[in-house]
Amino acid sequence: MAKALEGIRVVDLTQFEAGTSCTQLLAWLGADVIKVESPGSGDPGRTLSSVPDEFDSFYFLVLNSNKRSVTLDLKSERGKELFFDLVRESDVVAENLGPGTLERLGLGYEVLKKVNPRIVLAQIKGFGTYGPYSEYKAFDPAAQAAGGAYCATGFPDSPPTRPGITIGDSGTGLHLGIGILSALMQRHVTGEGQKVEVSMQDAVMNLSRVWMRGYYETGVSPARIGNGTPGMPASGLFPCKSGGPDDYAIVLSRVGDLLRWDALFKAIGQEEMAGDPRMKDSKFRQEHAVEINAAIEARTRQRTKVDVMRELGAAGVIVGACMNAEDLHNDPHIEARQMVLPFEHPQRGSIRTPGCPIKLSASPVEERCPPLLGEHTREVLAEVLGLSDGDVDQLVEQRVV
Repeated sequence: MAKALEGIRVVDLTQFEAGTSCTQLLAWLGADVIKVESPGSGDPGRTLSSVPDEFDSFYFLVLNSNKRSVTLDLKSERGKELFFDLVRESDVVAENLGPGTLERLGLGYEVLKKVNPRIVLAQIKGFGTYGPYSEYKAFDPAAQAAGGAYCATGFPDSPPTRPGITIGDSGTGLHLGIGILSALMQRHVTGEGQKVEVSMQDAVMNLSRVWMRGYYETGVSPARIGNGTPGMPASGLFPCKSGGPDDYAIVLSRVGDLLRWDALFKAIGQEEMAGDPRMKDSKFRQEHAVEINAAIEARTRQRTKVDVMRELGAAGVIVGACMNAEDLHNDPHIEARQMVLPFEHPQRGSIRTPGCPIKLSASPVEERCPPLLGEHTREVLAEVLGLSDGDVDQLVEQRVV
């Protein structure tokens, strides 16, 4: 079955997470993603682990499925020649190297578009390639802080707090993916490529736009509100049975009339509250928020967080169990959605990692093992550039690959 991006070739110079999350998405959707790495070391993410060992890290494995790896010394003249040959046969070059690195290597956009006028150069930088901060380096925490996410997270009496997930990295990768697909679509009209740039700070700010609405309403940056909405009943984090550190469920009531109050009260066994006509009045509910929340908590403490989600969700209440990593890897809904996919790794054996969140009816994703360093060097140089085994042997002797 043909894949959505079949026929699109991406030369992948990305590393760590922001860029690799983007190119993994393109690879899932069918693009031929050729990961170009330095001989001997490769993507620094291969060794980034809190439990280091001799194998590629799980950090690398969750970000590089479905790609092919080629080693190439881009600092050597022969390595650059081979790189340019790959660019001539490709549609996209993606990179998230440090500010100015591509240009210092002699591989900037002005050079690449002379090699292939149809090439799309896709770049992620912490603060972009222009503006007062453009020379600054960034990782996810710095981008989240500078983009607003820290100040939006936490409780009213707490300092700005780092969100636990890496929206500064993978959130930026998603933005870059959209930019790449847009540039490829425009190329159908113009016949020419272009440069696509996403700043990590810009991407986080874009994801923060709903939080910022309070600033437009009052002229003051919004205060942190933690897990609930001050003064609103049935809105917040409620403890569930077992009492572990992750045994909570979030219940929301502040979305217009989406929460049917009588349905909520019936679902938690409070028929008296359900039949009380005063509960239809928002002011009365606010005045009795403590009582309402106590009734909800009395119920949730008797149920597991998944049971709470099932019972309240079935009743039409907006609810979500706080699922940790283990929960997600054993959840039947996640399994049904194919959001955890297995593959066989030559060193680590059977592994499961998060799958592709985009579902296309005509081209379902097939998970392929992340590549070992340089695993496909001979294959790609032969298939794409027509080099023989003898040619590659010579490149190995010269330490070009």
